[in-house]
Amino acid sequence: MIVTENLTKTFRVAERRRGALGKVAGLFHRQWRTVEALRGINFKLDEDELLGLIGPNGAGKSTTIKILCGILEPSAGGCEVGGLVPWRERVKHVARIGAVFGQRTQLWWDLPVIESFELLRDIYRVPEDRYRKTSSALIDLLDLSRLLDTPVRQLSLGQRMRCELAASMIHEPRVLFLDEPTIGLDAVAKLAVREFVRTLNRERGVTVILTTHDMHDIEALAERVIVIGKGVILADGSLTSLRRGALAERRLRVQFAGEVETVNVAGATVRRVQDRSVELSFDPRVTSAHQLIAHVAAAFDVEDIHLEDPPIEEAIARFYALHALEA
Repeated sequence: MIVTENLTKTFRVAERRRGALGKVAGLFHRQWRTVEALRGINFKLDEDELLGLIGPNGAGKSTTIKILCGILEPSAGGCEVGGLVPWRERVKHVARIGAVFGQRTQLWWDLPVIESFELLRDIYRVPEDRYRKTSSALIDLLDLSRLLDTPVRQLSLGQRMRCELAASMIHEPRVLFLDEPTIGLDAVAKLAVREFVRTLNRERGVTVILTTHDMHDIEALAERVIVIGKGVILADGSLTSLRRGALAERRLRVQFAGEVETVNVAGATVRRVQDRSVELSFDPRVTSAHQLIAHVAAAFDVEDIHLEDPPIEEAIARFYALHALEA
């Protein structure tokens, strides 16, 4: 459904000169430099997929989303979304997609939420009966009934984001672009947004591209992840393969039944000791989890034992470090 081929985008940026004389000279002889935001992006996304697009600030994530939405035109290369070229067939294209940008709103600030929905219905020319059915389902799914008569400016950030998500789906698009949809939200609001996105993708078959710095969003939703850095794709695959490729280790948390003076386990490194609890790290390619657990259980009186992967944030930070990226 979504195909990009050698997608490239460059921007001309004016250089600021230092000092008063430099600023005056800049008024008459401006100097420019070229910034390569994207440098040959290639990927395919099938219908019904949920893709997590991640990378540090300035990596090219938002630029990619804006090109796919038809907001920007690439400098070279091309892409198609549902058979349409976004920036050339923009009217048809925007009627078939939804978009939520965490820092922008598509709702009218001084109007009640329900009136924004009705204006969007007119803009997208949604038939009345279809609008009633769709809006009712969205209101129930996102628990918006108490907010409908409230002006948008009076909503909390979490409430507004739930309304933004509903607004993006009024015309029932088959593709949804989410750029930092949970930025600044509290834990409860984030869970609500994640559950809604999961329902759209897995129960209604909506294709979703999600960009975020919150790795818990990615972990909860995305089965496939693309990492962009400095305008190029650095990795494309499952979150599990990315985690293990960047940080080839697992963790074993052991709770001992009594006090232990020294913990020395072959094939593992002690990361943390606290009272009767110890955290070990090990490379599963060298020492299997089964062997390590058997060794620990044989050498110590164990009360509880727990095997886990490192936190996803730690794996992503290590990946950025390996590619010399700024997180």
